[in-house]
Amino acid sequence: MIRRGNGPFAPHDRSWQRLSRRRFLERSGASAALLAAGSTLPGFALADEAMSFLTWCDHMDPRLIGGFEEMAGIKVNAKSYDGTGSALAVKDQSPAGDWDLFCIDFQDTPSVAQQGYLVELDDSRVPWDHIFDGIRNQPHTYSDGKLYGIPDKFGYYGVAYDKTRIDAADARTAEIMWNPKYEGRIAVYDYYFPIIQLVGLSQGLAPKDITVENLESTIREPLLALKAHAKVVGDLVTVMNALGAESVDLIIGGAEWSVALDMATNPALDYSVFDEGALMWNEGLSIFADSERQDACWQFIDWTLSPEGQRYLATSECFWGNPVRKDTPLTEEEAKILRWDEQVAILDNAHPSTLGEPDLDAAMLDLWQEFLAT
Repeated sequence: MIRRGNGPFAPHDRSWQRLSRRRFLERSGASAALLAAGSTLPGFALADEAMSFLTWCDHMDPRLIGGFEEMAGIKVNAKSYDGTGSALAVKDQSPAGDWDLFCIDFQDTPSVAQQGYLVELDDSRVPWDHIFDGIRNQPHTYSDGKLYGIPDKFGYYGVAYDKTRIDAADARTAEIMWNPKYEGRIAVYDYYFPIIQLVGLSQGLAPKDITVENLESTIREPLLALKAHAKVVGDLVTVMNALGAESVDLIIGGAEWSVALDMATNPALDYSVFDEGALMWNEGLSIFADSERQDACWQFIDWTLSPEGQRYLATSECFWGNPVRKDTPLTEEEAKILRWDEQVAILDNAHPSTLGEPDLDAAMLDLWQEFLAT
């Protein structure tokens, strides 16, 4: 079975459902303070209506959805999903027009659009001047010259680690995966797609350049060598528990999405992307073609892409990631944790996680099964 999924969470991994919600109250309080102060967004009209939203867990942050509902007078009925395929299954099993807005992995947007699920979006409504150039120029932003998904959050796969036990300079290079200093102290996140692409970057192969042939000739040997160095391969909770219990020192595949939420309360945690190239995930918002509430969807998109909405999405109680707006009003601590002043440089050396053809995806999964069995 093909297990490739979206963003930082693999579809077979429901670990996010068990992540801490300890910041719920303080964030809900922040949302209330914003609403009391009044919205700075124009164009919101109170209305007694509702819209439905298939989304990742981060968009369900109470500050993001609650703030929108209060300002727009529109109820958001949100349902989280754990893979693009499962989201489309929900869509297919529902009456036409039941679902309006769709948060989707950017690499899946063109194929979903080509299947007729999505409506073409008005490019002129997007605040591109406020968005990082490295995000607008992603290969999946447009399909056949048409806009079907609007980016709203991004991040990376790299390494998450305990900085009391890992040399920060070591964490900046992909060679840490085979560094003898950490043999038997490594956890690997069980998601074949980014791990194989990280190994590819270590060998000078960008994700878009991986083929069935060089998967065998160039990636297979170092990937299996990584397994020999690893102590744990598992889902997010498994690898994070191993890191917290000090049975491992680092997680291959982790980055801001896995530890940034907890860094403020656990100063030992840190993360890094590799100098050989940062492997990027990104998510975006699309509108289903049969939605009868497209105006409401656009209002939610406008809110999510506002400075306030971007901050709430970036620092969601589910997982943190980078907002796409360059002027997002992060606090000093949030900006430090998200490496905000480094994003332009990182994006210049970033590679989007790229969707391969079915034969390549199947070959990657076969190799991963060998990795797990070794």
